[in-house]
Amino acid sequence: MQPVTIYTTPYCGFCIAAKRLLNKKGVDFNEIDVSHDPELRQEMMQKSGRHTVPQIWIGEVHVGGFDEMSDLERRGKLDPLLQG
Repeated sequence: MQPVTIYTTPYCGFCIAAKRLLNKKGVDFNEIDVSHDPELRQEMMQKSGRHTVPQIWIGEVHVGGFDEMSDLERRGKLDPLLQG
């Protein structure tokens, strides 16, 4: 299983949905809360080129946000990506 990292904030509905999907699939993930740490948010923005949360990585692949991860799931491409 590829390592999964997700940058979040506690009050973000899309973050909650992304974590719910990963939990439903039994995927462990490293959650990085950027809500109170401007340096972590800056790190996320530098790595992703985006300023919104969630930002999700599966292994070295930047998936994007919840919409992109959900689209991968609908197309049957999320599980193979998680498996590496």
